[in-house]
Amino acid sequence: MYKVVTKRFLNDSKTICLFEIEAPLVARHAQAGQFVIFRLDEQGERVPVSVAGYDREKGTVTVMVQAAGRSTKMLHTVEEGDYISDFAGPLGKATEMEGLKKVCVVGGGVGCAIAYPIAKEMHAKGIDVTFIAGFRSADIVILKEELKAASNKLIMCTDDGSYGEKGFTTVYLKQEIENNIAQGLPQFDRVIAIGPDIMMKFLADVTRPYEISTIISLDPIMVDGTGMCGCCRVIVDGETRFACVDGPDFDAHKVDFDSLLKRAAFYTDEQNEAAQHICNITGGKRNG
Repeated sequence: MYKVVTKRFLNDSKTICLFEIEAPLVARHAQAGQFVIFRLDEQGERVPVSVAGYDREKGTVTVMVQAAGRSTKMLHTVEEGDYISDFAGPLGKATEMEGLKKVCVVGGGVGCAIAYPIAKEMHAKGIDVTFIAGFRSADIVILKEELKAASNKLIMCTDDGSYGEKGFTTVYLKQEIENNIAQGLPQFDRVIAIGPDIMMKFLADVTRPYEISTIISLDPIMVDGTGMCGCCRVIVDGETRFACVDGPDFDAHKVDFDSLLKRAAFYTDEQNEAAQHICNITGGKRNG
């Protein structure tokens, strides 16, 4: 059993919540870019979630979870001092940072929670970090001060302009790349993008003409997290790879986004049906 040490909602709409979990063995080995799989109880489903931070001395691991499906909504009802059944990890490969001098980290929505520890570690290593954080609207903006402290330059933008700049992350990434060229500044060694699949696809289209190395973190459907089930397979450079053991980081310019997006939408109807299900016994809607 794993104790919930801290619980804190990160945005006004309370859709994204930070949990600090007591898990000494996971904390001992966790690195930025990796993930864990949790289960609420013995009957619960296995849910992968990225490592958002860790404290090796305290033996805790931090995750930031968006309430999307049944299990994540149920997790949001867990309080400090409560326990969850399983918290396995760390899984996947850590984000590579060796040799980097100047990077642009792009986060979309809850992807900012995943990108934050990566930017934080890079910034601590002396790497010049520009962070572009994109959200739909002001009510779901998270980590304002944390992102500022983890970067040399922070650009916050929302689709509707209700917070920060108005527009999409792709616009500001292209603007930063062009500014480097116009001012004769060193170009980004790498762009690291984490967020919705469609956002990462368009960001890859932005960087491709400039031949800037672009890494994305993928979270396809996953079950066991060890490469055995094959659910998280993705096509990279024409070959089948598994996000859980080969990733989650991949070269964005080699990812087959068409197949990725198609697989991501495979269970959309089932998810919508579960969300609208009315229990015949209680008459209540299921948190699905």
